[in-house]
Amino acid sequence: MEADSAVYKTLLESTRAIPWKIDWKTMQFSYIGPQIESVLGWSADSWISAQDWAERIHEEDRENVVNFCISQSRDGIDHEADYRALTSDGGYVWIRDVVHVVRNEQGEVEALIGFMFDISERKKTEARLIDMQRELEALSFKDGLTGVANRRMFDSVMELEWENARRNKRPLALIMVDIDYFKQYNDCYGHIQGDHCLQRVAKALASAATRSRDFCARFGGEEFMLVLPETDEGSAAKVAERCRSLIFKEQIAHAQSQVSQILTISMGVGAIIPAAGDDISSFIDGVDRCLYRAKLRGRNCIASED
Repeated sequence: MEADSAVYKTLLESTRAIPWKIDWKTMQFSYIGPQIESVLGWSADSWISAQDWAERIHEEDRENVVNFCISQSRDGIDHEADYRALTSDGGYVWIRDVVHVVRNEQGEVEALIGFMFDISERKKTEARLIDMQRELEALSFKDGLTGVANRRMFDSVMELEWENARRNKRPLALIMVDIDYFKQYNDCYGHIQGDHCLQRVAKALASAATRSRDFCARFGGEEFMLVLPETDEGSAAKVAERCRSLIFKEQIAHAQSQVSQILTISMGVGAIIPAAGDDISSFIDGVDRCLYRAKLRGRNCIASED
């Protein structure tokens, strides 16, 4: 058993996550991983009590985080908290604390165990994305006709999310959307009505991207792109189905379509966890081939890599 404990301890201390344990009655740390020193600069033996933890939270975050964690722990609820932790040199690092509440046989809280994760890079990415969204409103990143982002903004966001996915080894999904028989739509109803149609489609597609970092852009002509961070292919396919359903609900008449009397869309879907040797253009080209495959299958459908 002692040998096994030594192995587990070695494994815990070799990860980037920082393990810790606090006794609930005494509010004393019974353990904290030595990785804490490389992240925050405070030595492991300086973490004596929960008070040390509270005092090393940024003053702007301290009250809310401490009150939240205490209330959740007292109620026996596992929880997470993001906050700025102070470093020994006066700076700060964004930390995500994942906490598990341990109960005894009587159901009473006995201990808290958890992991601290350095999420500074993620926070930097989120801050950059927020800044880019502001630029979308203030600068020339908006498509003048549809009101969604334009190709220039798509290129910027796609590159940023690609690097973020590669660095964090997380999936990134892309949906390429094309309006079926749109040339025939314009020929039948005229370009003014065609513009109105594009606006309705763009609004519907944008509403399908529901998370804060989901992104919709007009790629060109009657093509649109949805960028879905931290999304695998199966989940992306569900978003694509939602897109198709939303367009159907618009009930846009299309008398010249060869697949339906109402407007439809075709979609290509792809997802990847980018590695160092992967190329963003090749990935986009692959999703484009999926869209082409959807058209070959008769349109009004979704295609992904076989």
